[in-house]
Amino acid sequence: MTGRESLSYFSRFDAESIYARRGWLIGKGPVGGKAKGLAFAFDALQGSPLQETVALPPSTIVVGTEIFRDFIQDNTMEWVYSEPDIERIELGFSRGTLRESFRADLRQALESLGDRPLAIRSSSLLEDSVQLSFAGKYDTCFSANVGTPESRARELEDGIRSVWASLFNPAPRAYRNKHGYRDEDEAMAVLVQPIMGRAHGHLYYPELAGAAFSKVYRRPTPRVRKEDGVMRLCFGLGTRTVDRAKARVFYLTNPNLRPEGNQPGEIASASQVDFDYIDRNFGSFMTGSLRQFLPYILKQHKSVHSFVEIYTDNLLYWAGSPLKKFSKPVFSFSALPTRHPYLFQVMRSLLAHLESSLGLPVDIEFTYDTESRELSLIQMRPLAAYEEMAQVKIPDVPEDQLLLRGNRMVSNGILERAQHLVYVDPDLYGSDSTFYEVAREVGRANALLAGTRYILVGPGRWGSTNPDLGVPVKYNEICHCGCMVEVGIRESNFTPELSYGTHFFLDLDVDGILYLPVFAGESGNTYNKEWFDKTPYDKGHHPAVRVYHGDFAVYMDGDSEVGQVMLL
Repeated sequence: MTGRESLSYFSRFDAESIYARRGWLIGKGPVGGKAKGLAFAFDALQGSPLQETVALPPSTIVVGTEIFRDFIQDNTMEWVYSEPDIERIELGFSRGTLRESFRADLRQALESLGDRPLAIRSSSLLEDSVQLSFAGKYDTCFSANVGTPESRARELEDGIRSVWASLFNPAPRAYRNKHGYRDEDEAMAVLVQPIMGRAHGHLYYPELAGAAFSKVYRRPTPRVRKEDGVMRLCFGLGTRTVDRAKARVFYLTNPNLRPEGNQPGEIASASQVDFDYIDRNFGSFMTGSLRQFLPYILKQHKSVHSFVEIYTDNLLYWAGSPLKKFSKPVFSFSALPTRHPYLFQVMRSLLAHLESSLGLPVDIEFTYDTESRELSLIQMRPLAAYEEMAQVKIPDVPEDQLLLRGNRMVSNGILERAQHLVYVDPDLYGSDSTFYEVAREVGRANALLAGTRYILVGPGRWGSTNPDLGVPVKYNEICHCGCMVEVGIRESNFTPELSYGTHFFLDLDVDGILYLPVFAGESGNTYNKEWFDKTPYDKGHHPAVRVYHGDFAVYMDGDSEVGQVMLL
């Protein structure tokens, strides 16, 4: 099939009947993009060599969009479409009345879902299409699924209400507006899935969880083949693979390649050190420190030496090494490709099969258990295409005109003329606890510069869920920029990352935003801090945020792995 034919085929795919035949559908109306993608994957695996190899959730309950529309109508909540205050909207959804017939259907569904913890996921009409991903824009809620039948049902109902309300979050509203849709064009279906994983005492989580892509549109080096795909992996619940938290990226061309570098210190600084799980005693989502949980993990996981190492004295040691005062256990995943090649073999086959079945590149989420070798597919969607330009010629400019230059993780692209540059001063960011005030000020600048495709420059990882790693902006606070620059400053632990596989980078792909990492002080990199400190700028409500005006340009050549921001 051609790309156009594949689009048409996927848009006509009858996901509703697949869920209805299995008794998994509650209500009427479309089931949304996320539910459609999973149903398509289910259908594509039937009768294939992978049918017995790849597991799917034993049941996935889908609440159709008509239930959402009924709720709005029953509670006379049409006002939410013009209400800007998300807190008022959330309050309205929390107080609204559900139909008794729907509540009865949910209680019956809980019996079929079993006693595993539950993930309550969005599946809106516009979500996970080829043109628009809406990835990470809507809420996912977790239920420990413990206690009395009444308390379990109440927690499920509350989770569904929260997912419904998230349709009106500022980020998806900005995303819809940018791409020409109104709030009224959207409606929310909901998926309820048992979390694929295991109970380890009162802790419940998958051993490994991740996201994978059948194509690599943003490569750290031309040596990575675009056709081979990429996988982003973490220990525990998969929240860290889709957020800009620390997780391990495996390029399937060469799973041992580390874009962050191969030195022990570089590996340790880029590695996951915390993990997420469901605590069934407390009935809640929790985060644990690897240092605190290491003895427990050593006992619970036979393959621990494949993914945990101890960093101390600028060296990496095996997971069972004695902890010294300043040692740091990390999820490095160093030995995973050699000790568990089966995961990589199955992943290559699965991505190739789903891409062939759909006729388009795919993006999946999954869990994996190294002991049982069970790979569970929990989500599939078409991967928004991103095409790099042909090779770009980097112009030579005098040193005083060169503002930023990087030589790693560069893809091809040009932003020929930008009149504005928004900058977060690394010296001021993190000097106090006003991380979120900085993010909101960047958002104000973004709103004022709508339609300009400005250049955005700041320390570490834009959009990180951990503000110590970078400015915790949301999509609606950076959606108008044309090029995003991340400045790495080793002394302050600010490290850029090509977080391919995260929701954040899916937005860059869809919106055509260039990405340039700069590692200050490293050979081949330039961070002209003198220019930023001495050039006049506009001040905002926070001293760390500056707006410069002038004539700027961005040139990026992925073949030579050089990118630069310059004055014209």
